[in-house]
Amino acid sequence: MQELHAPNSICFGCGPANEKGLKISSFPIQNGLEMTFDTSDEHQAFPGMINGGIIGTLLDCHGNWTAAMAIMADRGDEHPPCTVTARYTIKLRRPTPHGTPLHVTSQVESLEGDRAEISMILTADGEVCAQGDGLFVAVKEGHPAWHRWH
Repeated sequence: MQELHAPNSICFGCGPANEKGLKISSFPIQNGLEMTFDTSDEHQAFPGMINGGIIGTLLDCHGNWTAAMAIMADRGDEHPPCTVTARYTIKLRRPTPHGTPLHVTSQVESLEGDRAEISMILTADGEVCAQGDGLFVAVKEGHPAWHRWH
């Protein structure tokens, strides 16, 4: 989704144009998106375990894209709206290991106009490591983020 719809984005989590960013790539699934992320040594909080901020960024950006794609589909638009995070929470269920692919799935829980409630799950080796939910909102022209994907 990111490379197709926002190739010039510099977002740390999902921006394809951010050389030092995470550069996540999300793909459609039924009622949501999925992604796989390979961690690097600099993503560790302590040896062998991933930093909670990195986990939060993965879930936040992935949830944001899930909302954008859902709002786009609901409106029948060709391009997703620019969406921002209004609220998100994360529950870290167990330490997230470094050196194994992280799998994130998201689901649209509700969609109302320019707002989408999204749930996210991060797993490693089949174990749930983190869960999250958030409210993501499409912004209008004049908002500081309006042109960030263009």
